[in-house]
Amino acid sequence: MNTPDQSPLGKSSAYQSQYAPELLFPIARQQKRDELGLFADAGTMPFFGVDIWNAYELSWLNMRGKPQVAIATITVPADSPNIVESKSFKLYLNSFNQTRLAGPDALLALLRDDLSDGFGAPVHVTLTSPEAFGAIKMGELDGVLLDRLDVEIDGYSPSPELLSADDENGQVEETLVSHLLKSNCLVTGQPDWGTVQIRYVGPQIDQEGLLKYLIGFREHNEFHEQCVERIFMDVLRQCKPTKLAVYARYTRRGGLDINPWRANFSTGKPPNLRGARQ
Repeated sequence: MNTPDQSPLGKSSAYQSQYAPELLFPIARQQKRDELGLFADAGTMPFFGVDIWNAYELSWLNMRGKPQVAIATITVPADSPNIVESKSFKLYLNSFNQTRLAGPDALLALLRDDLSDGFGAPVHVTLTSPEAFGAIKMGELDGVLLDRLDVEIDGYSPSPELLSADDENGQVEETLVSHLLKSNCLVTGQPDWGTVQIRYVGPQIDQEGLLKYLIGFREHNEFHEQCVERIFMDVLRQCKPTKLAVYARYTRRGGLDINPWRANFSTGKPPNLRGARQ
């Protein structure tokens, strides 16, 4: 079983420029889910969702040796047994740089097979060609902006006790958003920056407490996917909404951004709109 400290993160790595699928480094999701009390063999998980990866640094050679470029979008189901460590993902993509392929379809086939094997479940992969770059849309996550609140912060680790909801005034339907999410890489401690959106139906969540809670991730070390699942479970347990969805858009590192979405009700596929900071 792979562990984060065994990954290529934080270590000198030779950049292979010929196809090398063995560079992918899977890490079991269950290791961190155990901390949250989520046991896959104990019944249905309290959420479903996807991780949306966008790969902006993707290139290969055609059969005449001419470089080709594209943007890849990889959608990974949240119930896949593994995540793939992001630096290993980058090294894997770089291994196509001097690899000759018959065309985009040949690249897609390799990406789908290799990444499905790494994540342990079928993944969806699409390529955007340079001719379509101009059609890529940008946009921000909608919602009431929590960052408007003038809060005083005295702690920078996740504190679920800050979360509360008013259950005396019935149910509300609300979407809240903050650009102040920052966590740190589980291995290197390097900063990860994100925008988080919380959609819910239930007792009205105290916005000041929620903002303080989110800012509390500022010195917390976890991968993107794990942070979003922690936020989901803490809000679910402390505020008891009947419906809940948490979506985070993280800024890219190494040409990759990772955007986890977790929900317990159907909201449709989350939009893959690149934010201003992405």
